[in-house]
Amino acid sequence: MPSQRRRSFAVLLTTAAPALLLAAVLALAAAPALRADDARGDGAGDAELMQRVRAVLARVPLIDGHNDLPWQFRERVDRKTSQLDVGVDQSALEPMLHSDVPRLREGGVGGQFWSVYVPVELEGAEAVQATLEQIDVVHQMARRWPDAFELATTADDVERIHRAGKIASMIGIEGGHSIDDSLAVLRMMHQLGAGYMTLTHWRGHDWADAATSEARHGGLSDFGREVVREMNRLGMLVDLSHVSAATMHDALDVSEAPVIFSHSSAFGVTGHPRNVPDDVLARLPDNGGVVMVTFVTGFVADAAWQYWADHEAEKARLKVLHPADPAAVEAALEAWTGDHPAPTVSLSDVADHVDYLRDKVGVDHVGIGSDFDGIRSGPVGLEDVSTYPALLAELLRRGYSDEDVGKIAGGNVLRVMRAAEAVAAAHAGDAPSEALIGDFPEPPPVPASWKADD
Repeated sequence: MPSQRRRSFAVLLTTAAPALLLAAVLALAAAPALRADDARGDGAGDAELMQRVRAVLARVPLIDGHNDLPWQFRERVDRKTSQLDVGVDQSALEPMLHSDVPRLREGGVGGQFWSVYVPVELEGAEAVQATLEQIDVVHQMARRWPDAFELATTADDVERIHRAGKIASMIGIEGGHSIDDSLAVLRMMHQLGAGYMTLTHWRGHDWADAATSEARHGGLSDFGREVVREMNRLGMLVDLSHVSAATMHDALDVSEAPVIFSHSSAFGVTGHPRNVPDDVLARLPDNGGVVMVTFVTGFVADAAWQYWADHEAEKARLKVLHPADPAAVEAALEAWTGDHPAPTVSLSDVADHVDYLRDKVGVDHVGIGSDFDGIRSGPVGLEDVSTYPALLAELLRRGYSDEDVGKIAGGNVLRVMRAAEAVAAAHAGDAPSEALIGDFPEPPPVPASWKADD
């Protein structure tokens, strides 16, 4: 059966004036060549973009601000690294693992802050022990896969390890509850390699308020300010992901060093309380800090945020209906999920956050913080650690320069690390803080809502 194009040309042959007929013949003859050129142009264009990305990542290590692979070791194999070989492709695992060595290499990762997250429900000595165990997991990863991972504590370490073809492995404490209100514990964790601490996780504690729980302090307490000062003295990065806007402002008031947001996005694009509001962004150029754009779908797109709010509301409703029957709750929630598919969030939505941050505060204050292996799934196009180059290629497609992409990929984080190291060097002669939380007024009572959450 002839194509529509050929049928149209047959009609033209019988009706057109000679001049039009000649033009049509020439146009049709040229069409296959034009289509071939277009196809080569699209393909060649994509290949050229990826080639540029690879060239950038050969010069500048791609540094992700937040990956929860250590927690996967704890959850799946009770921290026994011998029982989960991430030296080989583990993408077929169920539930899916986002990270392993082959895919990290495919993704061009040169440096990774491994989160040593422990839940806020762990408190006191129990939280300290669990955090130390998670720090040990990162050390064991470097010992078990030495050709892939090497521990790094400075910007120079990161660059040296990247040049050696390995992944610089850094440690991020996710939540101030991990130190049990003790600057001595903070210092010892830093000695073990902790390069940043997120001041809270999803719930606040005795010295700082979180973005997603009831406030107790109106930001940082006086002891919380002392924590930030001691982190500056040590050269630890102050991470403001998870904290309330008031805590962000208080930390910016105190910190001499640039801060980071290890896995947050822009509130001006998606109004989730975990994202960074414009009035905080406005302070970043003076501070020098970096927002590391996350891939958490609920933080990236309003539709996804609303979906998960509805999902959690339905789960709560089902628990009321079936208080003694968890199986019934699970079955009913599965049925609800089948009837309510999650909205699609894509790589383009993540790039929109990068655009917004660049336009608001400049490209020098943007980075990447995926939260891989701490999320159910990433956006379409950013499904695992192999996909970072696709995001960087999209930025090039949007008109970012190779230099811009290098800054976003890791250059900005290296700058922040060096600035924090310089602040620590300036305070090298200062004695460690002897402050105890008991030296300060008693923290306000724990809200009843927190106890209900437990």
